Parts: sequence; structure tokens; C-alpha cells
Amino acid sequence: MPLSPLPPVRGLVLAAGSGSRMGRPKALVHPRPDAPTMVERAVDALVGGGCGGVTVVVGAAADEVVAVLDETSWEVDVVTCENWSEGMGASLRAGIAAMTVRTDVEAVLISLVDLPDVGPAVVRRILDTASGDWRSALGRAAYGGVPGHPTLIGRDHWAAVIEVARGDRGARDYFRAHDHRLVECGDLATGQDVDFPADLDR
Repeated sequence: MPLSPLPPVRGLVLAAGSGSRMGRPKALVHPRPDAPTMVERAVDALVGGGCGGVTVVVGAAADEVVAVLDETSWEVDVVTCENWSEGMGASLRAGIAAMTVRTDVEAVLISLVDLPDVGPAVVRRILDTASGDWRSALGRAAYGGVPGHPTLIGRDHWAAVIEVARGDRGARDYFRAHDHRLVECGDLATGQDVDFPADLDR
């Protein structure tokens, strides 16, 4: 039986922060001593969940993060966010702007690098429950009814999201102002991010 074609959705990992509260960039942190780095886990979730390729936004420790990705078997595009210190909004703008020049991408599935228990099953559920009209898609994962990541944003929304993505709010204000699909994933993961070393022991 032939494999189903991948959807025209590209995974986008926001991995540019310095991780000041963690003590180092979270992209380079191993959740456990024997585990892959968090940037590897994030890419694996998007690839394994069915995204048609992955782009990673880097900033702090960019060379080190790229070196980690170069050691993997994935073909990952990298976007450097020069003004990463402004917050998540800058990374989101840089990532979506890089997608606008691609004709093969109709939506992006955006995940954060610091969600260690969000795996391929979450990504797959969001893609499976999305409308076939990828360009107008707007949705996000929820955990126990609480909105979280990943988020799915169709091309029709990109320009407006770029306009409102500022500071650490990312696309939050855009989602609040527009109808979107919530995809419950609390049975698959907690969706909790990690900010401090102690969070890795949860």
C-alpha cells in the first residue's frame, strides 16, 4: 500500500531563547542524562507526527544548536533570529517570514522547544482533526481544556500574525481575537513547558 502524502504543513520549532532561568539555552538541555536534547525531541515530534518538513528558529547559542541538528539524520532548515532577545514574538515573526517564500507550505505547525512530553501523537492529532483547507486553518492543542502548543496557523493568517507577534506573547492575542479549533490532547501529554532545572524532575 503506498504511503499517504505528507500534508502541506511545515513544522516550526521556536528554539532561539537563552534560557536564562534554566542556566543555558533550553534547546541544548537534556531532560534526562540519557535523553536527546530538547531541540532534538521537538523536531522528532514534528517529523514523527507527520509534518512535511521542519524549520528551527535559532538565536542564542545558534552555532551550538545547529551543530546538534547537523548530527541528526533529519533534513532541517534553520532560520536565525538576530533579535531573539526581544522574546518569542521575534522568533515567531522570523519563522513565519521564512515560510512566506515557500510555495510548498500552506500552514505551519508551531511548537516550542521546551515541551519535553509533547510527542508525535499530539502533532498527529492536531493534523488529523484540522480542516482540509490548510490555508485557512487556525487551531491549537489544549490540555485539560487549557490552550497550549503546538499551534496550527494557515497561510491566510500569516501576515496578520506577524503584525501582532510581539514580546513573549507570540500569537496569543491573535488566537484570542479569532475563532479557532481547540484540539484536546490532555490524554497524550501535559503540555507543560520547563523553565527551571527543577522542572525537569516533574
